[in-house]
Amino acid sequence: MTVNSFLRNRTYLSLATCVIAALGLASCNDPGGDPKEQLGAKYKLPELQQFLIPPMHVASVVGWKDGETPTVADGLQIKAVASGLQHPRSLYVLPNGDILVAESKAPGTEPIKRPKDFIMNWVESWATSGGDTGKSNRITLLRDADGDGKAEVQTTFLDNLHSPFGMVLVGNDLYVANTDAIVRYEYHTGDTQITKPGTTLTELPGGPIDHHWTKSLTASPDGSLLYVGVGSNSNITENGMEAEKNRAAIWEVDRATGRSRIFASGLRNPNGLTFEPNNHTLWAVINERDEIGPDLVPDYLTSVKDGAFYGWPYSYYGQHVDPRVQPQRPDLVAKAIPPDYALSSHVAPLGLTFYTGDNLPASYKGGAFVGEHGSWNRPNLNGYKVVFVPFADGRPSGPARDVVTGFLNSDQKSRGRPVGLAVSKSGDLLIADDVGNKVWAVSSKK
Repeated sequence: MTVNSFLRNRTYLSLATCVIAALGLASCNDPGGDPKEQLGAKYKLPELQQFLIPPMHVASVVGWKDGETPTVADGLQIKAVASGLQHPRSLYVLPNGDILVAESKAPGTEPIKRPKDFIMNWVESWATSGGDTGKSNRITLLRDADGDGKAEVQTTFLDNLHSPFGMVLVGNDLYVANTDAIVRYEYHTGDTQITKPGTTLTELPGGPIDHHWTKSLTASPDGSLLYVGVGSNSNITENGMEAEKNRAAIWEVDRATGRSRIFASGLRNPNGLTFEPNNHTLWAVINERDEIGPDLVPDYLTSVKDGAFYGWPYSYYGQHVDPRVQPQRPDLVAKAIPPDYALSSHVAPLGLTFYTGDNLPASYKGGAFVGEHGSWNRPNLNGYKVVFVPFADGRPSGPARDVVTGFLNSDQKSRGRPVGLAVSKSGDLLIADDVGNKVWAVSSKK
């Protein structure tokens, strides 16, 4: 049996985990609690566990068969706007209704320092390898000129990019957050392609190690500032603290000069940066740390306060200390603030948008949709769906509820994995599906 086939066989992988458990280093019989009990502002956190090799359960990729679509909540319908993409990760809707799709592949691999690094790299690649045959690292433009919900125009808008993710337009300046820099391009309404080279506004932490490589991007309401998410360079500092310089943070970048500062820190992997439309407060979804149990640590949705520290790596959910990090920093732990809203553990939220359209039922107005890419490191899979969090007066006001599911089939294999979200000009909810290689549109059922 080859290493590849061994690691892709969940039976053998589970057996290996149980052998480790027999040595007292892990637990293979803790499936985790009910994820619904980990939603909202307050709940009791379980005790942490430590593992030599953590339990891993990855949904292998099968893709979408002809005629298959995700399942949507009552009163909604869904269709594919575009297919045949290569890892569509994030979406941006231009003022004329054209949709930009950032198609991206990871920029490289991390150094293999421990046996578990070898195993985890293979397992994670298995979970994201669906349809990985064509060109990526580009931005594709979709145009639905006749309003039938399908893009008749699908063109390469920008090509040969470096793992692009975030996009935002301010005036005629289109900003793209590659994994290592924010680049500005000149855009004019109706353009279907940009060929003129861009100008680097500011460099971002990239390689040679680039653990969390997606760089989410948004602009302040007045357009003068940009905000970019820069994830940590490890799970929990295993690549050394020097590798974490200026990471695990949200940067504020002056659009005129490129000058930057750390706006908020201690955020392991911030994504989905967006301003809440009523109070104009910055919000983000955060991927928390792994390898301390199936119910630790819950990923979260939070407002982002200027100058705040959210704990990573020294603590989680405020001042719960992570003993794996040495040396400890009690001075920073004392400053750590808890997030606003738990989404449950290991759902890997990567997309966030507030609904301001009129196409969906009124109950969605003003609330937040979250794209949950899905777990790989808990026995019972979690995430792999889009959820809705109601808001009132600029704050979460109730439990999250499932809106788009079915990315896992009945055998718990992955047809797709949702990432970035956006709202179309007509008010549809758009979903980038980076394993199914599609863009989906959710609208009211007619």
